[in-house]
Amino acid sequence: MKIDEKILQSQVQDTPCSTSSLSNYFEKDAPDEKKWADCVHCGICLESCPTYEVTGQEQHSPRGRVHLIKSVAEGKLSLNEQFMDPVFACLDCRACTTACPADVEVGPLIEEARGQIRQAMPLTGWKGMMSKFFLEGLFPHHERLNKVGTLLKFYQKSGMQTAVRKTGLINIMPDHLVAMEGVMPKVTQSVRKKYKHEDVIKAKTETKSEVAMLTGCIMDVMFGDVNDATVKVLTRNGNDVTIPKEQTCCGALHVHAGDREMGRKLAKQNMEAFHDADTVITNAAGCGAMLKEYPELFREDPEWHEKAVEFSKKVQDISKYLYDTGYEIPKAELNTKITYHDACHLVHGQGVRQEPRDLLINIPGVEMVHMPNADRCCGSAGIYNLTNPEMAGAVLDNKMENVPEEVEMISMGNPGCMLQMAMGVKKDGRNQRVVHTVQLLNWAYEKEDKKREEENEWQ
Repeated sequence: MKIDEKILQSQVQDTPCSTSSLSNYFEKDAPDEKKWADCVHCGICLESCPTYEVTGQEQHSPRGRVHLIKSVAEGKLSLNEQFMDPVFACLDCRACTTACPADVEVGPLIEEARGQIRQAMPLTGWKGMMSKFFLEGLFPHHERLNKVGTLLKFYQKSGMQTAVRKTGLINIMPDHLVAMEGVMPKVTQSVRKKYKHEDVIKAKTETKSEVAMLTGCIMDVMFGDVNDATVKVLTRNGNDVTIPKEQTCCGALHVHAGDREMGRKLAKQNMEAFHDADTVITNAAGCGAMLKEYPELFREDPEWHEKAVEFSKKVQDISKYLYDTGYEIPKAELNTKITYHDACHLVHGQGVRQEPRDLLINIPGVEMVHMPNADRCCGSAGIYNLTNPEMAGAVLDNKMENVPEEVEMISMGNPGCMLQMAMGVKKDGRNQRVVHTVQLLNWAYEKEDKKREEENEWQ
């Protein structure tokens, strides 16, 4: 295996982070040796890795990153920028673990390594200020996010957005932010605001179960319509829905960024908020995967680890929950061609692959068109498209080559993917609509209800 010689020849710096005579890791949250022990560097993971596909460099492959993480533990490398670059360039898409015959958990290893890097090299200056503002000052606070949503809604409805675009003022921003603004969804009312006076949103039919819903942070502000569709689909299928008021951001963005302490703080708040729930429903792949991986955050804390294990068992993606518990198949026809994109943290992170496809196929009039490499990352990866725009763009270009041109809609189960894929559609000059799987199911239900109402009026 060839690794960049500059990385391999990095000299071990004098640092207070050694946990033994060899390791250059801090003792707290050090990468788990058990996770890399089974890696034999066979290379089966290479073809699954989006960053290796773009660069062709070993340090940007799963086995290369595992080798580097192990080398720091053995005292051969330091926690420095040459180690940081390939670790933070990883999309954390988990496709390598799906491909690996030994099930090497590269994703958690990457996140643990990032936590070590941030202990050794905390963000400072402008980057540090912005990270603290968004990750600590905004995302965990629902009321502050609601105010941002109100501002965005005013920006869209007041004519300001049109003026900013027509005058070219938008172009003072970096290209990737301009592209993201160009596909920003219409901001609608958040479900937490819509149902703030209801302790339980009652089922529309006979109640068969009660579930609690994670609304998410960005999800509830930018994709309130998806959250609303989720509530409607759940209640239509006999579920009473609760939205715990004390819930907060899942912590995925914080853990991906290396801030494991903040990740634990948010995890504890969510576990307390959902303590009485038997089932926790998510509609965002990244959030669901994070909730299921809370035990990883507490592997050094036996008391909270046990709580996290029990909590993770409650978490269900909306598509899998509907598939497993039984749901009403719509009668109305949508008559559209659709393809499906596997969000990484749904297919690789949670093992949910066929269930959303079955939900779509069962909608009358829907023609499913196969997407080659449907489980290939789109380049969104949380806020990766903001922190690594060039790599994210290259990964997106590779993804769009596989999206069938004849389809009218591209369905998926993650908000970040929806924004990223929408940018790909616009960049390629296509007219395809990017939608969440649960939206399609809800539209079919609404069309069915409308048809029934019209028939009743004629009787």
